[in-house]
Amino acid sequence: MLLSHVSSVVVLQSSMSALVTGELMRLTLRACRPSFLWQQRRFLASAPCKVASSYEQRTKSSWGSAPLSWHAGRTVRFRCHDGGRRSRELEGTEHSASPPDSDGTASDERHRGAGFQELLQSCSSPSDVLDLTCKHPPTVRQVSHCLAHMWSSTKKMSEEQRRYELRLTFQHPEFDKLLHRAMGSAAGMHHANLAYTLLSAVSLGVPERSRVVQTLLRTCQEKLNDFDEKSLSILASCLEQMDSSPNVDALKEGMRLVVEVQLPRIKGVVALQTMMRLLGKDAPQELKSKLELKALSMAHKFTLPNAQYMIFTMATMGFYSKPLLQVCSKKILDDLHGIPFNPLYRVLLSCRELSYRDTVLFTGISDYIASNLDLWSNKQLLLFLSAFENATFAPAALMEAYAEKVIADPDALTLRDLLCVVKVYSYLNFDLQHRRNPFLESVSRALDSYLPRMSGLELLKSAYCLCLMGHFPPALLERLLQRSAAERPSSDPNLRRAWEKMFQTVDLCLRLDSPPLPLPLSVPESVLGNPDPSPEVNPRLSRSLRSALGDGAEAALQETVLLEKFYTIDAVVTTPAESSQRTAVIYVPNSGFCFGTSRLRGSLAVKIRHLKILGYTPVLVTEQDLRCEEEAADILRRRIFSEPSTSEEP
Repeated sequence: MLLSHVSSVVVLQSSMSALVTGELMRLTLRACRPSFLWQQRRFLASAPCKVASSYEQRTKSSWGSAPLSWHAGRTVRFRCHDGGRRSRELEGTEHSASPPDSDGTASDERHRGAGFQELLQSCSSPSDVLDLTCKHPPTVRQVSHCLAHMWSSTKKMSEEQRRYELRLTFQHPEFDKLLHRAMGSAAGMHHANLAYTLLSAVSLGVPERSRVVQTLLRTCQEKLNDFDEKSLSILASCLEQMDSSPNVDALKEGMRLVVEVQLPRIKGVVALQTMMRLLGKDAPQELKSKLELKALSMAHKFTLPNAQYMIFTMATMGFYSKPLLQVCSKKILDDLHGIPFNPLYRVLLSCRELSYRDTVLFTGISDYIASNLDLWSNKQLLLFLSAFENATFAPAALMEAYAEKVIADPDALTLRDLLCVVKVYSYLNFDLQHRRNPFLESVSRALDSYLPRMSGLELLKSAYCLCLMGHFPPALLERLLQRSAAERPSSDPNLRRAWEKMFQTVDLCLRLDSPPLPLPLSVPESVLGNPDPSPEVNPRLSRSLRSALGDGAEAALQETVLLEKFYTIDAVVTTPAESSQRTAVIYVPNSGFCFGTSRLRGSLAVKIRHLKILGYTPVLVTEQDLRCEEEAADILRRRIFSEPSTSEEP
């Protein structure tokens, strides 16, 4: 019994028509033996033009002239084929294309095929292949080899040469004939050749809604149950790069069912990963769990590329599996020296996308990059730093090594480089210790050389980041404040609010840090905007504070306090015994810290710095502190009354 699991109309045998429901189909699928899932009923997008129509009928219109008239505006329907008659017809056609070795004619054909393959391998461009097919018309199997070789030859070319060669290809008269031959012989192709033909055609740029591509898609639907692991992997690679359409979506849905049934028999890691990518984010959680177990069972086979690609695949699927990520991380750490820039950078991006942070992995990558600094270009180093910053992780070894590089030759940095450098080092609040002053002076000197060319936004971003680090270059600040009156922020409310917050921070730094400048500088009121509305009181924090303060809570506690029209404090506690001591209690989410440390990130670090200047003792409270309200009260009591200044790193 066949089950066609699609969103469009499903046609079953009349005896089952009254029982069709989504749940019944899934239960039936599980009950079916894998070898008979698609053999009893193969699904096929219905259309006036059938796959079995004659070659002459198909060649009446060009393969690339326009989208198929029967395709537009139709939903995909599925048809049952009684008794597997159509399957036997296709199998007979396929066997006739490859006669057994005992036939003398087959031996001659194989000999000629070997000669054709030698000629094909000598072709260095798609045009060479087409010239060959003009002299030696290819057989059914050779059609697939020709298209595959055309595609593979273009991958070795430069982008400009590839565009030129593909233009020649589409103008070559034999290309149309080759595609018509592919369309006409699709039903007789072996499933691997069929998958390669579709992949090659799409990769070469044949329009996806053309008759030849649609015919190949429909034939793949019809023969899907015959596809082995390799063929499914090839087909998955092709479908992954194709736009959504009824035939593509139907084939993806069919593959999902086939993969679920064939999953226990999959042996190749690459094939598994390719199919995982195809199933994507829309795969049911139950199927994702099965894929996870299958991948973990194959973990002992993972090579270094397998481990990298598995992380990329999980990011594509939006599927977080900590055990699988840990396996991949260990494999990557064991052979870091074998990883070039692109995959290593993609590992960091994928970890960020999955919200996966592994201190051991990140530290290992940081140490490896720092110990081989000369292997990387300046652009690559900045991309690494930016990726770490996006993951809220401070790569100590890399940041120290790169700071030395900046100090040694700041003039080698472009304006874009400098903007990235100040952003990363300020947002991560990294302590360079004895390198701090030389580093900041080098960066400021390099920025000064770009002042005449910097836009107002670039000036603001640079000043904001340097102020976060407690550094105030006079020339940059003067230039910023001269431009601030002339330039208006964006009309976009979010961008305008970000602009105003950066100016407010610069203003507070100038007023509260009181830097020694040649001329007194102040930020115009016109660019400061209005303060943000006060957030709601955190109920758990409020209850814990009142419990910690006991009977004196009403007199000592003041909740949601706004300081300097900018900083919102969750609560201020004034102890009766020492009325001059004011404790600012601040709830800090985990994102407020650099991952794996208690070091505050840039904006929160400057807030703590300014609270101390204003005479407050900051006490930081995290989500972990508030998990148990009884314990939270004890924690707050100790921090407010006994440990007033040990809540954060300097």
